[in-house]
Amino acid sequence: MKLPVPPTEKSFASPLHHPRVATVIGRWLGTAVAVCFLTGLYSHFLQDTPCWLPIPSRPANLYRVTQGLHVLSGIVAVPLLLAKLWTVYPKLFAKFDPKAIRPAIERLSILVLVSSMALELFIGFVNTLQWYPWPFPFRQTHYALAWIIVGALLVHLAVKLPLIRANWRRTPEPAPESLPAETTGLTRRGLFRTVAGAATLVGIASVGQSAPAFGPVAVLAPRKPNVGPQGLPVNRTAEAAGVTGIDADWRFTIVGPRQLSYTLEELRALPQNRSDLPIACVEGWSQGARWEGVRMRDLLAAAGAAPSSRVRVVSMEKGGFYATSEVPEEFAADPLTLLALRLNGAELALDHGFPARIIAPNRPGVLQTKWVHSLEVMT
Repeated sequence: MKLPVPPTEKSFASPLHHPRVATVIGRWLGTAVAVCFLTGLYSHFLQDTPCWLPIPSRPANLYRVTQGLHVLSGIVAVPLLLAKLWTVYPKLFAKFDPKAIRPAIERLSILVLVSSMALELFIGFVNTLQWYPWPFPFRQTHYALAWIIVGALLVHLAVKLPLIRANWRRTPEPAPESLPAETTGLTRRGLFRTVAGAATLVGIASVGQSAPAFGPVAVLAPRKPNVGPQGLPVNRTAEAAGVTGIDADWRFTIVGPRQLSYTLEELRALPQNRSDLPIACVEGWSQGARWEGVRMRDLLAAAGAAPSSRVRVVSMEKGGFYATSEVPEEFAADPLTLLALRLNGAELALDHGFPARIIAPNRPGVLQTKWVHSLEVMT
């Protein structure tokens, strides 16, 4: 009995495995990865701001745009990555000399790049569903993987640079009559259109969670931004946070040069201001809303602190990563930053942070602390 001959790289005769095809799809994938990385880096620095990096509070909707792009580019990268892997998978059957340094570096960079990118996209998508079936912290792991991907990508580009340069510009496509009958069918242009169409389709079907115009067709979006109490979704409910309401003797305090204490009625009696700001969450969804409450800079001034003070916000939430948050100087001084008491014309719902919450421009939703009971002046 004759044993089957194992396939080699030359066994895959389709012209769609040409380096030109891999280069074009690689450009698209590289663009998606670059947008995803840069917007993710911005989100990380908003949550863990280095002392040397001042982040402005304006434009007020900037984080809504960047985080929407972050999640969108990550979702679009999925079909692009699959198409890229399909174009180059015959290389797996190429002869390999383990003593050759360049091929060894190339294969190692590809292994690291593909595995880390696949894991990054998977846990990123699962995060949009707020499902965490792993024991490691998501945000720190997601951030570390991003840098691994960038490093592996740079090594891969350096190794493949001659091939990329040779196929960067359009190359002639072989005529169908010059190909074996079993390889004719989809052309390069047809493949490009198919891949671009798939990426566009999944993008349109998911972007509606941050772009309301696409809401009706956002079948892949895990959130409908206008669905929830008072027309706004809720990520962490009061029950999950261990907050059941407020006692009759509840008071809001400011710890500063002068310590102040207010009942809820006294807070409502202070000059009220309005801010039209979105809640923009790290999962990619966002929704604009109308907030009313007391300006943070007015509260700081009443406590004898500079309007540009750095502030720690303390919640009634029981534990959790965001039971406290810090408001940098630029945000504390911004007139749009409120200790909000009302949402869309009504008293805050408990799930939205009753009796008071923080709302500030250009901030991730996880830092818009709910169920606030004190502010602590840090500087």
